[in-house]
Amino acid sequence: MNARDTNVPVARVAAIDWAQASGDLDEQGNAVIPGLLTRAECEMLAAMYVLDAPFRSRVVMERHGFGRGEYKYFAYPLPDLIAGLREAMYPHLAPIANRWNEVMGIDVRFPPRHADFIARCHAAAQTKPTPLLLQYRAEDYNCLHQDLYGEHVFPLQLVILLSEPGRDFMGGEFVMTEQRPRMQSRPMVLPLRQGDAAVIAVHHRPVQGTRGVYRVNLRHGVSRVLSGHRHTTGIIFHDAA
Repeated sequence: MNARDTNVPVARVAAIDWAQASGDLDEQGNAVIPGLLTRAECEMLAAMYVLDAPFRSRVVMERHGFGRGEYKYFAYPLPDLIAGLREAMYPHLAPIANRWNEVMGIDVRFPPRHADFIARCHAAAQTKPTPLLLQYRAEDYNCLHQDLYGEHVFPLQLVILLSEPGRDFMGGEFVMTEQRPRMQSRPMVLPLRQGDAAVIAVHHRPVQGTRGVYRVNLRHGVSRVLSGHRHTTGIIFHDAA
């Protein structure tokens, strides 16, 4: 299967229970979407990691203090499956992002079409594509972080697990932390299977408190892989400077 020949699962994106996803994002800053990709689609994307042509750069995490493991950023033009998911998911997420910004008192609003938001990024010299493919082996992990990349940041992103826990790897749980004002951080573990996706907050989300709405800060990462190989794709909706 070739990434350029893959039919984008637009119908699957439309069939997501977006009311449930929106509620989960409001409640905990993440929403798990089971079975967004098929096993064949996952294996096709994971197999691309050994190639050079689809990518613009490779990052070895240990060299930068990011953890252990590595990842590659896709180049433009993105593989059809990645580009299609980016375009299909965005219109469902933009209303959530706009609502969050409104209640948090942030003036930025996001257009309904992803192409228009990317044009905004490119006008600000954020022209490097940010969707990426990550590879982990035994003892690898990803430190808690946020994928910001520049002035223009879309506040939600998509993570898809391409490998099957218990078959392809052990350990390597996807984790998030929520840092609440004047409180200890709250940990969250997202139990993903192969093909499952998680929509997550990139930076912060609004929380209703007794004195009004306040912001909580979120980070995400991957715990230590105990054995095997783990592949993930991340779809960030803003480009990088």
